[in-house]
Amino acid sequence: MDPVRNPYAPGAGQRPPQLAGRERELRAFEVVLDRVSHGRPERSLVLTGLRGVGKTVLLNALRSQAIAKLWGTGKIEARPDQSLRRPLSGALHMAVRELGTRHRAPERVEAFLSTLRAFALKSNPAGAKLRERWEPGIDAPDVTGRADSGDIEIDLVELFTDAAEIAADVGTGLAVFIDEMQDLTPADVSALCAACHELSQAGTPLIVVGAGLPHLPAVLSAQKSYSERLFTYLRIDRLTADDAALALTLPAEKEGAGFDAEALAALFEHSGGYPYFVQAYGKATWDHAPVAPITAEDVRVAAPAAEAELGVGFFGSRYERATPAEREYMRAMADLTATSLAESVSTAEVARVLGRKPSSLSPARDSLIKKGLIFAEERGVVAFTVPHFDRYLRQRS
Repeated sequence: MDPVRNPYAPGAGQRPPQLAGRERELRAFEVVLDRVSHGRPERSLVLTGLRGVGKTVLLNALRSQAIAKLWGTGKIEARPDQSLRRPLSGALHMAVRELGTRHRAPERVEAFLSTLRAFALKSNPAGAKLRERWEPGIDAPDVTGRADSGDIEIDLVELFTDAAEIAADVGTGLAVFIDEMQDLTPADVSALCAACHELSQAGTPLIVVGAGLPHLPAVLSAQKSYSERLFTYLRIDRLTADDAALALTLPAEKEGAGFDAEALAALFEHSGGYPYFVQAYGKATWDHAPVAPITAEDVRVAAPAAEAELGVGFFGSRYERATPAEREYMRAMADLTATSLAESVSTAEVARVLGRKPSSLSPARDSLIKKGLIFAEERGVVAFTVPHFDRYLRQRS
């Protein structure tokens, strides 16, 4: 098979040639956009799921839907070591400029940019010297008295309210997309929830669309109890066998190729239906298959190459971030999932396997959670954020 014509795209956040199995989420968001545009109240949206299920891809697809409706949009990726002010300033700068250009409202936008600049400048430490101060790159005159109190919760409510008023004036909406939302600081999570709460009560046309790991709802509710009613939560999971088959066959058909039924079954078994793995195994199989239609034997021959690539890029890069103590903790988790056939394990059982007191393992567990390698599914229970990571760890032993 010609590798130049290989249609599959295993990449971080890279949209696959066929976005299969996400029709429900796309339709639901279309309704949200239309309701908000018509002045109907609607909740912001949160996507949750393991790594490799396509949350970032879906987040980008939802953003494309908003752009097609002539909404103003901005996107950020949260980081645990960064305040929300700077990246959010850039995202809203882009969003309101889109509105100003498309709807010819430059004066209204210009006034808002002064408020946005004041909000952004508050990310500088108090008393910072001039040469140490960060400049947001927003060309607008300095103003004071709005979104610049220094309290992120007060400032974000005021900033979102002013931004939403621009969208309402031009008869459209604004959407802020936040990837890796679980990495926001507690103060930023609290402020974001408060701002969304205020906007939903006022019925203003600004929504937040977040994506994060499965424990993101717990992160939100830990800061604001009403967050359970504030967002619409959508769990993004692995594809069904039929959807995985569509993700493989439709791109292949456009290149004049195909798979036999046994090949599709083998690819689903190897990938587990996880979209990233579907693309990885599909790409490797295409490159190794001599002719079409692709057979189960082609999948068998290609699987080691796909697994080697995943072992370096997808699994290996995460494994290398862990300390020896953290790796020991994860290997114990992997051994337990092998015997129990469950995806989550008890922290008490991990301690028993390692012959340690649970309290002595808390630093390793907490660090793994902070690094995004495991998550606390519920109190006393942990699971890997990466599908098949337990299998990878067992193969390394």
